[in-house]
Amino acid sequence: MSAIWIRTLWLLLAVVCLVCAPVAIVLGVTTGLAALVVSLLLVLGWHLVHLQQLLGWLEGGLDNPLPRGRGVWEVIFAGLHRRVRIRLSQQQVLSETLERFVRAFQALPDGVIAFDRHRHIDWINERAEMHFALSAAIDRGQALTNLIRHPDFVTYLDGGNYAEPLIYRGGRVKGLTLMLQIIPYGIDQNLLVSRDISQIERTEIMRRDFIANVSHELKTPLTVVAGFSEMLADDYGAYVDTEIKHYLSLIREQTARMQRLIEDLLTLSALESGGPAPNEERVELEAMLHSVLAEARVLSAGRHEITLSIEKPSALFGCANELRSAFANLAGNAVRYTPPGGRIELIWRVQQGFGEFVVADTGIGIAEQHLPRLTERFYRVDRSRSRETGGTGLGLAIVKHVLTRHLATLEIESEPGKGSHFIARFPAHCLLA
Repeated sequence: MSAIWIRTLWLLLAVVCLVCAPVAIVLGVTTGLAALVVSLLLVLGWHLVHLQQLLGWLEGGLDNPLPRGRGVWEVIFAGLHRRVRIRLSQQQVLSETLERFVRAFQALPDGVIAFDRHRHIDWINERAEMHFALSAAIDRGQALTNLIRHPDFVTYLDGGNYAEPLIYRGGRVKGLTLMLQIIPYGIDQNLLVSRDISQIERTEIMRRDFIANVSHELKTPLTVVAGFSEMLADDYGAYVDTEIKHYLSLIREQTARMQRLIEDLLTLSALESGGPAPNEERVELEAMLHSVLAEARVLSAGRHEITLSIEKPSALFGCANELRSAFANLAGNAVRYTPPGGRIELIWRVQQGFGEFVVADTGIGIAEQHLPRLTERFYRVDRSRSRETGGTGLGLAIVKHVLTRHLATLEIESEPGKGSHFIARFPAHCLLA
């Protein structure tokens, strides 16, 4: 600024020395003073023109270019231009930083809603829009409690104790369970953080159901074994040989049932544990499927007509033990749920590049509402029939996991009273010639 004043003073001194002084000497002091006044007015007008340009730039848009000046105004405009460049550069840095933060908040797996002390929404990320069925474009500035009116949430918000999260159910999105927590920050600013725990809750329910089901499945055979064992131990001589053989037969039958249940549990646990993949090899299906056929006929004890049809190619790339377990479970289920005199077909075929193992029966069939849940552990359409035939309720769960490990799928087609088709479909790269 001192340089500008020095330049201005040198300009005035130059006017006085080069214009006014000669005029005063030649034409007199009065005329010299008049020339000085006129010169000063011209200098003032020149400054006013540049000042008007500066005011016009200040009142214009932020991206308007600075006017061009001369003399001292060139220095002023150059200084302003430098400051504008610095400001724009800082704004760009701040804008990029803000954009990075916004992208980071958008990428969070949790929902985030920022709101002020009046509970007006400042910002919503995409996950929170999904959790609460909100719209950032429409709902910004709205009161949070006008949009999320659930009594539990309002009570939590009014309570002011945010050390523990709130489990939020029954919101605007059906079937969603959220864990909510308020996090204060800044001055009278807060974040509402929401996390979807629906899957965790479903897993916990499945775990409780699993424990209850296992306990129930083991209780009946243990009761039978314990009861008959105590009877024989307390008064063995009171029973004739035929009664003793019958009781021991029942004990052996229930022991075998518990053994099958435990074996299936161990198999399912190994499949679900996410352990290392089994050793994969060429699996010749013809011998395996004939073995499955023989096992199904033993289980049927002549009550059903069971056939096997094999098309070429008849080899898969996979784990032989796991595949045999899956195929045997599908065949065994068909035997258990097909009335005596029914027909069961085991088919290996290749269609549209996919290898398919099909188990078709003329059994009791399955209602449509049961189909999505058939592969759940211990889920049974007919519990009494499954227990009568020795089923553990884990067969289709094992089938599902085996097929998943082999990148295959299970399709179920069924109609009550008309039988069922279970189709294990393998991708083309698993087929071997």
